[in-house]
Amino acid sequence: MAANASQQAERSPVERRSAVSEMPDELRADVRMLGESLGRVIAENGGPDLLADVERLRKAVIAARRRELSVDEVAAMVAEWPIDRAVEVARAFTCYFHLVNLAEEHYRIRILRSRDTGEAPLPESLAQAVKELKNELGDGELARVIAELEFRPVLTAHPTEARRRAVATAIQRISAQLAEYNAPDRGSYERQEAHRRMLEEIDLLWRTAQLRHTKLDPLDEVRTAMAAFDETLFRTVPRIYRALDSALAEDGGRRAPQARAYIRYGSWIGGDRDGNPNVTARVTREAVLIQAEHVLTALENATTRIGRTLTLWADISRPGKALREALAAAQDDHPELASELATRSPQEPHRQWLLFVAARIAATRRRDLDLAYRSPDDLLDDLRLCQASMVEAGAVRQAYGEIQHLIWQVETFGFHLAELEVRQHSQVHATALAEIRAGATSERTEEVLATIRMIAWIQERFGVRACSRYVVSFTRSADDIAAVYELAEHALGGRAPVLDVVPLFESGEDLANSAAVLTGMLALPAVQKRLDASGRRLEVMLGYSDSAKELGPAAATLKLYDAQAELAAWAAANDIRLTLFHGRGGALGRGGGPAGRAVLAQAPGSVAGRFKVTEQGEVIFARYGHPAIALRHIEQVTNAVLLASTPSVESRAADAAARYRLLAERVATASERAYRSLTEAPGFPEWFGLVSPLEELGSLRLGSRPARRGLGAPRSLDDLRAIPWVFSWAQTRVNLPGWYGLGSGLLAATDPQPAADGGPDEAVPGPGLEELRRAYREWPLFASLIDNAEMSLAKTDRQIAARYLALGGRSDFAEQVLAEYDLTRELVLAVTGHAWLLESRRVLSRAVQLRDPYVDALSHLQLRALAALRAEGDLSDHDRGRLETLLLLSVNGVAAGLQNTG
Repeated sequence: MAANASQQAERSPVERRSAVSEMPDELRADVRMLGESLGRVIAENGGPDLLADVERLRKAVIAARRRELSVDEVAAMVAEWPIDRAVEVARAFTCYFHLVNLAEEHYRIRILRSRDTGEAPLPESLAQAVKELKNELGDGELARVIAELEFRPVLTAHPTEARRRAVATAIQRISAQLAEYNAPDRGSYERQEAHRRMLEEIDLLWRTAQLRHTKLDPLDEVRTAMAAFDETLFRTVPRIYRALDSALAEDGGRRAPQARAYIRYGSWIGGDRDGNPNVTARVTREAVLIQAEHVLTALENATTRIGRTLTLWADISRPGKALREALAAAQDDHPELASELATRSPQEPHRQWLLFVAARIAATRRRDLDLAYRSPDDLLDDLRLCQASMVEAGAVRQAYGEIQHLIWQVETFGFHLAELEVRQHSQVHATALAEIRAGATSERTEEVLATIRMIAWIQERFGVRACSRYVVSFTRSADDIAAVYELAEHALGGRAPVLDVVPLFESGEDLANSAAVLTGMLALPAVQKRLDASGRRLEVMLGYSDSAKELGPAAATLKLYDAQAELAAWAAANDIRLTLFHGRGGALGRGGGPAGRAVLAQAPGSVAGRFKVTEQGEVIFARYGHPAIALRHIEQVTNAVLLASTPSVESRAADAAARYRLLAERVATASERAYRSLTEAPGFPEWFGLVSPLEELGSLRLGSRPARRGLGAPRSLDDLRAIPWVFSWAQTRVNLPGWYGLGSGLLAATDPQPAADGGPDEAVPGPGLEELRRAYREWPLFASLIDNAEMSLAKTDRQIAARYLALGGRSDFAEQVLAEYDLTRELVLAVTGHAWLLESRRVLSRAVQLRDPYVDALSHLQLRALAALRAEGDLSDHDRGRLETLLLLSVNGVAAGLQNTG
């Protein structure tokens, strides 16, 4: 069936050209203008010869895509350049990708705004979800669903953001000028000035080092993540709630809101110490303090801003009795401050009160205990006091306007911004307990105890919400959960902090045993106590990265689905309100992909209005880097969470799962067999290290966390973390973790299968291609698996991948990978009915195909460096250093071009 795969691959350049030709005029204009601006900067700084070389490579890779040049000819051209010239060319293409990404982001924002006409709900919006739920459930049941709705995104510091922060901020400044340049109401001088400023910033981007020269420490990662809060999240959250409230009922400006604050951010940044010795108790303490500084500053500024606008004259808007009494108490307790505010705002009691509240928030930030708030609840009481007074005075629009936004922000972020979660490996806890019982504790065990004491300190300072979840990776039994509670007793005795210990199931075997482990957890007194206190709430984390690395994408997808279904049934049988925490990566090989589709593909009953997920690395800035995109992302996820919890969607998914269960098992079994036959073959880890930049990734200084467990080259995949595994395959243009084995799995579902006794006359017919197509149309899980594989295949380039695979000196491995690629590509197209990859997703297809030639250019530069570094023979220290610089620059640029790393 795979016989015509090569011919199909030969037709792809025509398809790529046709898709690129469909680029919208606005996007084409921005890409051209930014590209020309970069070309001007390159010529000014590096001379016309450098620009000419960049153009020569650009035209060559485009010609190679059209089969007008061979990849060998392109490689020969790149090999002619001195290393320093190759480095400069790599810098040029990397900068270009940053600008193309920016242009596409701006175009996406324009499209989102143009579609939101108000005439009908946008697809995947809150308004659409509420409309569908009203029709299916009625108002009463809808109110219950909204009351139980939860979305918990958890920011993680997994090292997948390849850009330096200085580069990211330079791009943001260019973005601001591009928005100014394209603003429809700007005159010619204003556009000219915006273009001048844009050139200035592009010039600065060119002069900015693309590579980090020092390794990030965990607090650097905390501060980097704070940029998303400062610039986007704080302002976006109330807009989300307002959109939900408007969908629920009309005239939101003159009534109490029906929407509640349902988003709670979490963070592993500064708390995740599994395999990262750089995260200590001191780091965790500093991380919480940094978060608190940012959120308290934001609340203070917002309260001051709103307070200054509340010029409600007492004669027209008489304050309520409770507010008058509160102002009198403030005069007694803080006479100087209260008098100053009264003098500045005479006869404006609501303004006086809110400015007094702002002063108290500032005191909380400064730790001025005489004036500070003790908790966010106290602040909420004061804000609601002001709101109630304005309602009583008839100023309902002011009461339910900006004040309500501020209330929602406090409810969402508190004084801690995001709940800091601690994660540690189960074996660390077991070793610590053994040492404590033996009476001899190591430095690492002391650090475990110090971490628990730090959790207690955080809770005392900021409340239990600030830090109570303790994730145990590689949970194998209830004993792994009990160990954390026992360690807490050793650390603090009766003063142990409130802990919700969360098991993390990652391997295929652990996922299969997860329900049995939870049953054992129910017998633990500490768990019973927490269930009683929390309304029988329990959280379980599922690891997508390691399961996919172990089993391959198809088998891992089914294994995770089965675990979700079993855990949902277990929770129902044990009267548990279960929240599944999805440890998904940004890349497709780690459970990534469109978040809304991922929610709808979950097992029926496993969502139940609650969704918790990791937001990792480059995904944080892709989804939360701009308010309009953040708003859309959160809307899409919420829409999916609401719809996934409805009886109709659950019923359709359950019926499809039952109907195609045997089919999925056949696909998964054959897929895992094919995947393991490659990844578990003798010599495979060593070969992988040769054909990819795996060994050099540590020099890229992506994050504070080591790339692998232990020292030296990986002896097996178990030694290698999932992130560099996926990152490295993306660099080789193979993207193997996102699709490998699926082709063999789909083929097994179409071919006759031997009977159990292996007799040739008893073969069982395969279900056939038509059933696979029906499963793709009817079962969200299967559709998600195929769509994600299709996306990963679209980012694969067979010709360039073959050049990387040849570096390892194992033609058997290379041929096996390419044969599986051909088979998978052909069968994915057959199942979807597409003539080419991503045919039905034109926007994504255009984005991939627009970048392809330019990623090719960087791949050729990277191949030159990688081949030279892998070749036998001596290199001078200078040449080796320059080759490594070229390699890492190309890694950085390919990551920007593909828009995903790990």
